[in-house]
Amino acid sequence: MADAKPSHAPQPDGATGVLVLASGEVVWGRGFGVEGHAVGEVCFHTAMTGYQEIMTDPSFAGQMVCFTFPHIGNVGVNPDDVEADGPHAVGAIVREMPTEPSNFRSVERLDGWMRRHTRIGLAGVDTRALTRRIRERGAPNAVIAHSASGVFDLAFLLDRARGWPGLEGMDLARDVSTETHYGWEGGVWRLGFGYEGGSSVEGEANGGARPHVVAVDYGSKRNIFRSLVEAGAKVSVVPATASFETVMALEPDGIFLSNGPGDPAATGAYAVPVIRQLLATGKPLFGICLGHQLLALALGGRTTKMFQGHRGANHPVQRLSDGAVEITSMNHGFAVERGSLPEGVTETHVSLFDGSNAGLELDGGRAFSVQYHPEASPGPQDSMYLFERFVGTLR
Repeated sequence: MADAKPSHAPQPDGATGVLVLASGEVVWGRGFGVEGHAVGEVCFHTAMTGYQEIMTDPSFAGQMVCFTFPHIGNVGVNPDDVEADGPHAVGAIVREMPTEPSNFRSVERLDGWMRRHTRIGLAGVDTRALTRRIRERGAPNAVIAHSASGVFDLAFLLDRARGWPGLEGMDLARDVSTETHYGWEGGVWRLGFGYEGGSSVEGEANGGARPHVVAVDYGSKRNIFRSLVEAGAKVSVVPATASFETVMALEPDGIFLSNGPGDPAATGAYAVPVIRQLLATGKPLFGICLGHQLLALALGGRTTKMFQGHRGANHPVQRLSDGAVEITSMNHGFAVERGSLPEGVTETHVSLFDGSNAGLELDGGRAFSVQYHPEASPGPQDSMYLFERFVGTLR
């Protein structure tokens, strides 16, 4: 659509960044981070803290994050608060330009960190208005761009936004997964100790040998593995495309299915047959986020693209077994269709925001999963029992 004309207000003085939506809407601002442009889906995140964890969460591959909290970057960045080697979100959209950081743990400014990792930021945006737009009209495809000169080819950027196919039908797990098998080491972080001395597991459980969990990495957050270690497990990590034979050759006591980006139905084309074989072994299985959706598909359920998705650290989820409410962290744009769960599979958790499915369990309890992120600890410890429950079944 080379002749497409974006509809927008005139470029204001000093604008060095722009967001061009596939609808033709244009949002001006001040760019930071690396110069250039990137395409993806725009989503919003309501957490007041944790922007570094959010930007490095592999589940944000293919997305740019509109932060609803206005002061992003004010505590800088450090090497501990990451969920991967670098950011996976393609860009950050914020209200205020990141300031000089004020935190004793900071080692670098957010804008420098994003520039070093080739990520684009856009500041000076009315993020509340953009969030309302997403809530009312859904998550749009868009291009985010930064040019210190302030020169932009809007027609070209609009063409890129409209030409991007979107996340539905897109398998991104292959792109963010590990390429090799490795053993995970290190427990949760503690002030004054970091990760190196963080595990509370003294020696080995079970009289000398921890139960062995093989984690299938569809785009995992590191703190999930740390939480499994903290609960008493030994963890090995394998790629998203690992075969049944590869997993079983490691002699697991249980299998973990990680979070990750993209459309679960697309990833399921190669993941679901393996998960079904793993289920047939009778070994305990635990899934989170994308892993939850893939387990549902393997059990005969269906998934669907959400209108705006769930992304935040304040999502109330009800545990149906006893009515307790957990405050959870969520990051997903697809959901398990509640009515698609077959006989023999029980819904265990439900979102109190919109009633969508947030957990399931295979009858007998040997396989279960949740849509949210218990390792993110917004409660702060409301959901840590899930790791303890899973590892406890392996002893």
